[in-house]
Amino acid sequence: MTRIAGTFGAARGQERAALLAYLMAGDPRIETTEALAHACVRGGVDVLELGVPFSDPIADGPDIQAASARSLKGGTKPRDVLALAARLRSVLKVPIVLMTYANPILAMGIDGFAKNAKDAGVDGVIVPDLPLEESNEIRQVLDAHGIDHIQLVAPSTPEDRARAIGQASRGFLYVVARYGTTGVRAALPDEIAARIQVLRRATRLPLAVGFGVSNAEHVRSLTRMGADGVVVGSAIVRRVAEDPRPEAIEQFVAELAEGLRR
Repeated sequence: MTRIAGTFGAARGQERAALLAYLMAGDPRIETTEALAHACVRGGVDVLELGVPFSDPIADGPDIQAASARSLKGGTKPRDVLALAARLRSVLKVPIVLMTYANPILAMGIDGFAKNAKDAGVDGVIVPDLPLEESNEIRQVLDAHGIDHIQLVAPSTPEDRARAIGQASRGFLYVVARYGTTGVRAALPDEIAARIQVLRRATRLPLAVGFGVSNAEHVRSLTRMGADGVVVGSAIVRRVAEDPRPEAIEQFVAELAEGLRR
C-alpha cells in the first residue's frame, strides 16, 4: 500500500475526511516553506502539497500566481523544491505531493524528474496542464518509480471520461470544484454534492475536492457531502502572504481540521 492510500484509509477508519494543504515552495523563501510545512502537519494536515513555481501557472488564481512570482524572483528552482521534499521526508510521515506544470518536468527530463522525485521521497505528482490523452508517458515513468500520478477531473467532465481519468490516476482523484482557476471563494458551488456522487460511480479512488475551498465551514460541508479529502490552497497561500509565522498558519490549519469529522 502506498503512503497516500494508507493515509486515506486511516482517515476513513477514523470516520473523517483527509486534509490536504498546499504551500508554494519558496514563498517567500524555501526555509520559510519548510517551517510552514511542519506547522501544517502540527495543525492536522494529512497530505502536504508543494507547488513548484512556474512562470505561467494557467490553472491558478491571483494568490498562487503572486506566490509563484515571489518564489521565482527569490530564485527557487525545481531542484530546490525536490531538496525541500527530501528534508521534509526525513522527518515527516505524511505523504508529500508535488504540484507542477509539465514544462519543469520536461526541462529536467521525465526519467530524471521521476528518479529525483523518488529519491526525495515524493509520493505523488499533480500536473494540471497535462490532459489525459497526453499523460501516458509521464504516468508510466512515475508508475515505474512508485510515484502516484494524480489526475484532475473538471466540473464539465462527463461521467465516461471521468471513469477513464480515474483508471489512469493513482492515489486519489483531484476533484475540481468549480470552473476557472484556483482562488479564495465565499461559497461552494451548489452542484458539488451531486458531482461527488457521480464521481463515486466512476472511480473507487478517494475523491479530494479543491479549488475555492477556503474556510472551516467549506471543509465541514464537503465532509458532510461525502468527500474523502479536502484540498485547501489559495486560502493558506494568502495567509502566508499576510503573516508567514508558522504559529499563525498552524492555528489556521487547526481550525480547518476541526471540520473533518463526519
